[in-house]
Amino acid sequence: MTSTSIRNVLSIAGSDPSGGAGIQADLKAFSARGCYGMAVITALTAQNTRGVSAVVPLDPDFVAEQIRMVFDDVRVDAVKIGMIANAGIAMAVAEALKPHRGIPVVLDPVMIAKGGASLLDPDAVEALTSELLPLATLLTPNLPEAAALLGDPEASDRRIMESQAVRLTALGPKAVLVKGGHLAGGESPDVLVADGKVSWFEARRVETSNTHGTGCSLSSALAAELAKGREPQEAVGIAKAWLAEAVAASGRLAVGSGHGPVHHFHAMW
Repeated sequence: MTSTSIRNVLSIAGSDPSGGAGIQADLKAFSARGCYGMAVITALTAQNTRGVSAVVPLDPDFVAEQIRMVFDDVRVDAVKIGMIANAGIAMAVAEALKPHRGIPVVLDPVMIAKGGASLLDPDAVEALTSELLPLATLLTPNLPEAAALLGDPEASDRRIMESQAVRLTALGPKAVLVKGGHLAGGESPDVLVADGKVSWFEARRVETSNTHGTGCSLSSALAAELAKGREPQEAVGIAKAWLAEAVAASGRLAVGSGHGPVHHFHAMW
């Protein structure tokens, strides 16, 4: 690969037909961050900006075969893992990725949709924790997801957020970014634990209902930056700044009547 080659980034996630989250958001984020995007589908959903009405997980062997075919032909510079739906898919994804250790992996443990629908079977949490967390270069849970992975109550302040982030690193990921968007108040701080160092990223909460796919988009932007060779702390700063602008510009879109999507291409359109 030459220094001018465009990086290739693979999303392993579910599909959102309304385009705001899932692999559709991932591919937009990869493109917006200057990378070539690829997608392995783990599950089909029927959803829009108002909620999810149905989920159809794909066969785990078929998910693994999609991954195998991509790696068999294409140089993959980073991987983003989103919705895995069930334990069988978690195991299949882990086995398919184990031969490719060394490639950056961003794991966004998608468990609950913005409208409240469950996107992960309860029995899959253990498989996610034992099989996929040790493969992650960067884990990006929000507060409910961090609590579910640890079996804890949801963090209500920064002290607990930081403690949970540190404890999550003990489960195998090289770095953990716990996102504080669910905290009360006007601030939306995130905490990164990487190489034993704790870093806080501050942000004002943007008053908008257009937050559909923010987690998917952030984790995909992070994967794109890691694919370019950036370290986690630098990648987080760049990805968060891009997402903040995408949320701020979301009013330029007119998509649905619920939680609308962010404007991935705010810098281009």
